Amino acid sequence: MSAKQNRVKARQPRGFVDRSASDLRAQDAMLATIRDVYERYGFEPVETPFFEYTDALGKFLPDSDRPNEGVFSLQDDDEEWLSLRYDLTAPLARYVAENFEDLPKPYRSYRAGYVFRNEKAGPGRFRQFMQFDADIVGAPSVSADAEMAMMMSDTMEALGIARGQYVIRVNNRKVLDGILDAIGLGGDGARRLTVLRALDKFDKFGVDGVRQLLGAGRLDDGGGKGDFTKGAELDASAIERVLSIFSFADAGGAARIAGVRDAFGDNERVVDGLDELETIRSLAEAAGYGDDRVSIDPSVVRGLEYYTGPVFEAELLFDVTNEKGQKVQFGSVGGGGRYDGLVARFMSQPVPATGFSIGVSRLMTALKNLGRLGVAERPGPVVVTVMDRDRMADYQRLAGLLRAGLNGPGQPVVPVEVFQGNPKQFGKQLQYADRRSAPLAIIQGGDEKASGVVQIKDLIEGKRLSAEIEDNATWRAARPAQVTVPEAELVDTVRRMLAEQAADRGE
Repeated sequence: MSAKQNRVKARQPRGFVDRSASDLRAQDAMLATIRDVYERYGFEPVETPFFEYTDALGKFLPDSDRPNEGVFSLQDDDEEWLSLRYDLTAPLARYVAENFEDLPKPYRSYRAGYVFRNEKAGPGRFRQFMQFDADIVGAPSVSADAEMAMMMSDTMEALGIARGQYVIRVNNRKVLDGILDAIGLGGDGARRLTVLRALDKFDKFGVDGVRQLLGAGRLDDGGGKGDFTKGAELDASAIERVLSIFSFADAGGAARIAGVRDAFGDNERVVDGLDELETIRSLAEAAGYGDDRVSIDPSVVRGLEYYTGPVFEAELLFDVTNEKGQKVQFGSVGGGGRYDGLVARFMSQPVPATGFSIGVSRLMTALKNLGRLGVAERPGPVVVTVMDRDRMADYQRLAGLLRAGLNGPGQPVVPVEVFQGNPKQFGKQLQYADRRSAPLAIIQGGDEKASGVVQIKDLIEGKRLSAEIEDNATWRAARPAQVTVPEAELVDTVRRMLAEQAADRGE
């Protein structure tokens, strides 16, 4: 068999992405900002494994020989089914239950990590992506929910998303469940789910689209060839009653609560949920978070599986252009709510909990659209070139001196590397340094070594001079692009030249 036949094709798995150094640095900067806000509110980090026992995930329990619907699963040597975590909330519930006696209650924690979905991949839909969660476990009061909403507002603003460009929308599952009871769907689980899914499409389809989904169904606009979505088949009066929760879209939070109370105030669950929303709104307002930041919105639908009380959604209000060239509102970048039943799955007692999850990749996309992904392109490494491969120890010594002398506690890292390719053609070494965006190259041949000196080539200034300076007089008057200094002055000279480059960049 030929070598060509043995060659493995390099291909990226569907639904997974590679990310560049600039993407990773931008993500690190964004996560650091979010982490700072979370820690201001008293949250502390915790980490759980990528894998959990499949039955611990809750949303996807094994019901076949291979429980791989929605999750990636495998069977270990104990014949136990393990699954890659689908979100970060179910693993936290397991962790709290397993360490319940040792944890302070309420327990405030945050986690950033990858989650995995065994679902069909598509544009903008990935099988691996990062979430950043914060949760309070053991806090039954809705004041904890109000704090979550306020913290998410602070997070958006810390990331450079101005007021008016975002809103934290808050609803209550008790309100939604009570409305469904009021229109006669008390025990009809399938139709309840259809109604909730229809309400969740309000931002996408508007009132008319939701009306169709609550009735006979809706045909997507596809030139007569669109997909048909079967509706909940409610009668006309029930449809209009449900749609009344959208009638207050332009009103403030107090008016929205009052409007739903007028329409469904005879239902005990609705009243209970509205009272909680009233409390959340008053607490947020007292802390300076008005309707422009934390907004009560009875149309918010989240967590069809396990949310039990207040639910939140962080929505970005600015327009972007979608893949069809249409202007659309960016939409949600995170959400969460109260899930009082999730930890209790592992215990013999109820354990209240509330939390919020940010979709990291989606939020990064939003910040790019706003020009707020503020990580400046940083210079590459100082490159120590190799003039004589038999003197590699000398070059490593110079690199060590630079690393130790340029890098200290609390200072930006200055990377230094020795060229490790073929040193025969010096020009190739400078080409490599250029591709690495190196600010300086260190050169020491045999003659320089004998004289105890080293050359420092300013690659940034050299590039500028070659592009801008046309006559010899101007060249001689310019800042020198290459200097020769005693070895003892190497570190100080490199530090000064890097500082001059930073000043040129306006840093």
